[in-house]
Amino acid sequence: MSDHSPGHDVATVDTVGDPIADPGLHEHQPRPTDVDERAEKRAERQIAALFGVSTIFTILFVVSYFVFKVGDEPTIIGGYGASNVALGVTLGMALLLIGIAAIQWARKLMSDVEIVEMRHPARSSDEDREIAIASFKQGVDDSGIGRRPLIRNSMLGALAALGLPAIVVLRDLGPLPGDKLARTVWTRGMRVVNDVAGTPIRPEDVEIGQLINAEPGVFFEEKDGEPLYEGARLQQAKAKAAAIVVRMRPSDITPAPGRENWGVAGILCYSKICTHVGCPISLWEQQTHHLLCPCHQSTFDLADNGKVIFGPAARPLPQLPIMVDSEGYLVAQRDFDEPVGPSYWERG
Repeated sequence: MSDHSPGHDVATVDTVGDPIADPGLHEHQPRPTDVDERAEKRAERQIAALFGVSTIFTILFVVSYFVFKVGDEPTIIGGYGASNVALGVTLGMALLLIGIAAIQWARKLMSDVEIVEMRHPARSSDEDREIAIASFKQGVDDSGIGRRPLIRNSMLGALAALGLPAIVVLRDLGPLPGDKLARTVWTRGMRVVNDVAGTPIRPEDVEIGQLINAEPGVFFEEKDGEPLYEGARLQQAKAKAAAIVVRMRPSDITPAPGRENWGVAGILCYSKICTHVGCPISLWEQQTHHLLCPCHQSTFDLADNGKVIFGPAARPLPQLPIMVDSEGYLVAQRDFDEPVGPSYWERG
């Protein structure tokens, strides 16, 4: 039960007005650059100098890239690789100085007024949008970029110079591949072997409907007791030369003109690398003769020259021409007639 006696007044809130009184804006205090023309000019020169020094650091980045050695015999300063230190410091300083210059410009020279923005719905009214555009244009005018060519030009120069490191760093991705993407290690007479045991494959070892993951037998060869391929070179060569061997009834195969002798008694060999983004493929549907890529479901018809029948892949699966050597093993007739793997700019 409420007590409404004179000594127990109930506090109420004014639901018509704001629950908290508007404190208002404090009195505006002008900055030194607002009242002293010499301070304004000095600030303008300082900001332009920051942009200018940023440009110098950007140029030093490019110079450092070519001056300091990397690789087997890198230039060392103080126990650290000089190239990494120089590139990090110069690019970091270039970006830092642009940021400092922008902050100083906003603090000392751009329009300095107090504003209040009330909450509004998620979508502003047409009137508010027009006001926003007008305010943006006013902000451009207040920034003084139009009437301060020294700051504008030095800033544009500093920002434009930042494109140089991007160009230089792209070159550091490595040497151009040349024709390395267009060929693999497959050559005439090279045996097709099981990719795990390295055992060569005879036609009678492959049953109809079977798929064998294969690779060139050269990876298992040695010279003077040392493997022909090892380390990164081995992995790179394997990645491009990976293949699959499948067998189907010869009557189910529709070879393209010129490919009539690319198989042996219904045995065909294709690249294992999807032509979409390079995923390895070995999901084989023996009844339909379809090969499915597990990454993005590109589907290739191996009975019809590796043609794409579904999915994002844009090219058929490259086929390796094979034959039987004098000892009865499957061998390559030659390398693939086209680059394996995904498309790239230079690929015809």
